[in-house]
Amino acid sequence: MDLKGKKVILASNSPRRRELLAGLDIEFTVDTRNNFEESFDPSTPHSEVPALMSEGKSKGFHRPLEEDEILITSDTMVLVDGLIMGKPHSREEAISMLRTLSGRTHEVITALTLRDRTHSETVTDSTLVHFRELLDSEIAYYVDVYKPYDKAGAYGIQEWIGYAAITGIEGSFYNVMGFPVHKVYEELIKFAG
Repeated sequence: MDLKGKKVILASNSPRRRELLAGLDIEFTVDTRNNFEESFDPSTPHSEVPALMSEGKSKGFHRPLEEDEILITSDTMVLVDGLIMGKPHSREEAISMLRTLSGRTHEVITALTLRDRTHSETVTDSTLVHFRELLDSEIAYYVDVYKPYDKAGAYGIQEWIGYAAITGIEGSFYNVMGFPVHKVYEELIKFAG
């Protein structure tokens, strides 16, 4: 992809997002310094929360952008029966989240914000994920071995649980990983102009 001299900055600590952006064969730097405090009004429709968080991360970037820079921020949320699942803060919370997802279908929504000095665009992608019934021993194994504390919904589709328990998805696999790279690519083409 010809970015016409633009420099891409990924504002994310996620190793998965770095890996997926690298898969587009573009050069980028990572800069996660940010002033944004993640919070939202409880009355906000759940489907809009990732966009609010992604836009907040973009606006909270620690410095003004240079003329040749494109900043990418992102936020992923797991939603089941109107319940938002963020990242678990403990083993017990991770186990509880996975018990909730067991035998059910949930939605993964990721928002991306691309911004340069003059323009900002936020897009979202949604994927449905189907889990089979999980045994408590399987949940404990996954949490204890893979420690999914940095993942929304307490799981990574690219890990053991994805192989063993996910029976189907409707939408982008990479969106479930937290970074719908096909959308990133489409937006970068627009921004490179």
